[in-house]
Amino acid sequence: MKLPKPLYAIYERRLVSSITPERLPRHVGVMVDGNRRWAKLMGEPTKHGHQKGAERIVEFLGWCRELGIDVVTLYMLSTENLKRPASELGDLMSVIDDLLQQLGESGTARIQPMGALELLPEALYQNLERVAEQTAGAQGLHVNIAVGYGGRQEIVDAVRELLEDRADQGRDIREIARSLGADDISAYLYTRGQPDPDLVIRTSGEQRLSGFMMWQSAYSEFYFCEALWPDFRRVDFLRALRDFASRQRRFGS
Repeated sequence: MKLPKPLYAIYERRLVSSITPERLPRHVGVMVDGNRRWAKLMGEPTKHGHQKGAERIVEFLGWCRELGIDVVTLYMLSTENLKRPASELGDLMSVIDDLLQQLGESGTARIQPMGALELLPEALYQNLERVAEQTAGAQGLHVNIAVGYGGRQEIVDAVRELLEDRADQGRDIREIARSLGADDISAYLYTRGQPDPDLVIRTSGEQRLSGFMMWQSAYSEFYFCEALWPDFRRVDFLRALRDFASRQRRFGS
């Protein structure tokens, strides 16, 4: 049952007051899932679902800024998604392009693309690079845009770059292998220098990782929400944060 607006506002305030700032995650990863299903349920073209999803992303980043969250990673396009029919993929690329332009013009967050960007169409690749440069000096929220992203590929890329760097230093392969540690690989991930995600949210009711930040999410807390991404509300986000704040994090122990 949908609450009347006044009651809804009261409920939101109660949720906010129940979460202490020190219990908020520093880094939130979000798998923005359900745009296509939402469009189908609405009897709309798939592109309309992606557009509504992009609008929700802009709102979501506003909520994160209000709450003082430092880093957000948005899983928008996997390497597997690049195999979708050309017509749908073109529509999705167009929506991502428009979103990037909006985020770049707003200047309210530092945008960092992450993924196998060389697999993307040249126009989208250039737009990602342009927005990253345009927002490089933005203070506050840092937003990773995962497009053409695959968790396994990220680890492969990290190890390859590490080995190339060590080889350039004249290091022997056996010496590299003996000294290799987890921190060495972390230093070459797409998110190098950033905190690992404390909380990973997936919408649409699906309960799987789908390769999202496989290395970084080893000790993350996960929250699965039934809402399709275009229907994801601020109250849903606050519930996820409340759930996170109530957990006893064990970091593998």
